[in-house]
Amino acid sequence: MPARPEDAVLDRIPNADPDSAYVVRFTCPEFTSLCPVTGQPDFAHIVIDYVPHRWLVESKALKLYMHSFRNEASFHESVTVGIAKRLVGELKPRWLRIAAFFYPRGGIPIDVFFQTGEPPRGVHVPDPGVSPYRGRG
Repeated sequence: MPARPEDAVLDRIPNADPDSAYVVRFTCPEFTSLCPVTGQPDFAHIVIDYVPHRWLVESKALKLYMHSFRNEASFHESVTVGIAKRLVGELKPRWLRIAAFFYPRGGIPIDVFFQTGEPPRGVHVPDPGVSPYRGRG
């Protein structure tokens, strides 16, 4: 496993159907990183949706990349936008969206959303499927 996100290799594979617009979804329900202020772990449920063009991300490589954040001290916003920019840079998708639902520490949940623009016409993009944090109520 890579020790740092910048050390991770995001293998990509050719899209066998580059002329079709379709959504690929990866869900990371046990994402972890570190708080840059306290060093305590931050936990999130991250949903990545993208419409590929010429490349797909290889799922094991993505898994190892996501795991590499376990020792990374970074704010939620930087983590989310950094993942998005890395995927856009490597894959050059037609469209990409990340929804990051961080669990509360200190009483405030933080949700971060990044999107490259409007999805292509005619593509069904499902809701991320993660409810806003409601505590125990």
